[in-house]
Amino acid sequence: MPVLQNIVLTDRAATPVAHTFVPRDVTAGVGAVVESSGVALGEPRFTISGRRSGAKWRSRLTLTIPVVQTETINAISRPVVVRTGYATVDFTFDDSSSTQERKDLIGMLASALGASALASPKTLVEDTVVNQQGVWG
Repeated sequence: MPVLQNIVLTDRAATPVAHTFVPRDVTAGVGAVVESSGVALGEPRFTISGRRSGAKWRSRLTLTIPVVQTETINAISRPVVVRTGYATVDFTFDDSSSTQERKDLIGMLASALGASALASPKTLVEDTVVNQQGVWG
């Protein structure tokens, strides 16, 4: 069993920023790490879980990124979440799948997202997800 640990996730800013998420808790088999900002309300959160379901292994990764602004009412300022971005990735593998099959699937998914310095974004994924355009044939 993997232990909950720090994970560094790099964004796609013009000058990429490495975001360090630190362990927060494990609840009902779901591990959570957060990028601590000092305000729990606005902490980006990454969760990970894995479980057996029949003859399959299911894993889920979820990244939640809230956007926080300061709201001032009657000279009292407080942070408020104005919107939140979510990403969820589910993996399902048959018990008979090989380690290489699982590695290949993860590698191809990472490639589709252009998730490394060696992989550029794929137009189909970039235009649909980032540029919010519909897919057509």
